[in-house]
Formats: sequence, structure tokens, C-alpha cells
Amino acid sequence: MFTSKLEVLVDFGPKADEAIVNKTINFLKAHNDVKEVIFKDGAFMVETTLPNTVVLDMVAKTSGRRAVLQGFGEQQSAVAMVSSQFCCGERVMGVIRFQQSGDGPLVADGSLDGLAPGPHGLHVHDAGDLSRGCSSIGDHYNPLGTPHGGPLDPPERRHAGDLGNITADESGRATFRILDNVLKLHEIVGRSVAVKAGRDDLGRGASPDSATDGDAGRPVACGIIARSAGVFTNPKRVCQCDGVVVWDERDRPLAGAGRQCCQHKPDVGKHGSQHNKPCCKV
Repeated sequence: MFTSKLEVLVDFGPKADEAIVNKTINFLKAHNDVKEVIFKDGAFMVETTLPNTVVLDMVAKTSGRRAVLQGFGEQQSAVAMVSSQFCCGERVMGVIRFQQSGDGPLVADGSLDGLAPGPHGLHVHDAGDLSRGCSSIGDHYNPLGTPHGGPLDPPERRHAGDLGNITADESGRATFRILDNVLKLHEIVGRSVAVKAGRDDLGRGASPDSATDGDAGRPVACGIIARSAGVFTNPKRVCQCDGVVVWDERDRPLAGAGRQCCQHKPDVGKHGSQHNKPCCKV
């Protein structure tokens, strides 16, 4: 199984507690899906096949300290902050991270909240254009002009952007880690990723829409795919847009109780005109 490297920053303060560090390392190494763990510069580097949110929870619970993902992947990494884009419809929010090393598969590692329980199609789309929300992201990324299919289909029988389905539990959370041997990370930076309202039938259905999008329905959340930091390449501890430290941001849930929808209040300009003041964070 292909592994990913995660850099998990832990809130130890000015000096790490050696006993807690060793306890956390031993706990992680005891897990069958963890290949290696080292501690460096206040962070754990974990090589694993587990989704990053699972590793974060393990580190936080074992160390008793707050933990955030500071870096993902060794070489090529990207991230999409996914949301419903509008305050008054669905409130789906989350993060999907992408990583690829050399000729290895693309890894899509994500966690989304606010979904309806059950399966939802996940696709990479042509355009990184959110000017009209998820309605302006274009069609599935399909450079070969092939019919829609599933992630296990050969390249000539699927769109490159066809990543199959993710499944939300009864609380509306979907946590997933997908390996794909067709899609390449360098092709998708600047494009978008979307989560659909329903299940993707992988092109096997009777509906006319099956051949184009798996009859998965409209996007309920989407986000632009952008470059991101790999392990031990991101020294930042404060969000420059609003001064929020990584620990405070970690304590704000992506969706649900405690995470309010952005309130777009009119901002009066110097000439008396009004416009919506955007939120800094997803």
C-alpha cells in the first residue's frame, strides 16, 4: 500500500515534553497502518496509509495537546478548501489534500462535514472558477475526451477526473483516502474538485446522465486546487490574513455546531458604494 508522509505540529509550548513525545511515537508505531514516526522541530513526521484526520486525532488524544497538519507529502502536494460557496444552501465544508511522489499514484486525502449520509460522487473539474459558485467550474476534467467511468477503469474508459465515491456517515462526515493511477497532480493544480449530491454510478446506469457524470447530481461543495506545503517546508504559525494562530484555527470546526456560516455584511466604500466584505477563512 502506498504511504503518505504527514507533518503533525503539536502545541508543546516552548519545550516538548520528552515523555509525551515518546508515548506518542510508541502509540503511533504500534498501529499496523503506520510505517514510520520521527519527532523534529516540534512536529511528528508520520509515514502512513491512514487518512490525515485519523492521524491528527490519534496524536491529539495520545499527547493530550492540540495538533494541526502542517505539511502533507514529500514532493508534489496540493490542497482544496471545499465548501458549498453560499451561506444559505448546504453547509458542506472540508479539506481535500492531494499528493504524488514520482511515478506513484495520486493520493486524495480528505475530510468533509455537512453531507447527507450515504455515497457522493467526487470529481475533478476543468475550471478553477468560483465566480458563480460551483456552477462555474465546468465539466469533469477529461483531456482524452473519453466517456465517464469509475476510478478502476482504464484511461480510455473514464474521465481523468473521475474519482468515484466517498461515503458520509450518519453525522454527515466523510473521511477518505483515495489512490488513483490515472490522474496526475501537475495536471490538476488550478482546477477544481467537487462533491456531488448523490452516488456516482460509474457510467453503468441507464440514465442519459450516467455517461457524462454518473448521474451523481449537482455539486453540493467545491474548491480550487492549489499548491501546498510538503513535510518540513512550512514554518508559518500565524494566518497572515487575520492574525489567527494555527491553534485557534484548529479549534474552529469546519462545519456544524460552533462553525457559523459567513455573514456577508455590506461594507461602505469611500464613495458611498456598498459591497459585500468577503470572509478570510473557509
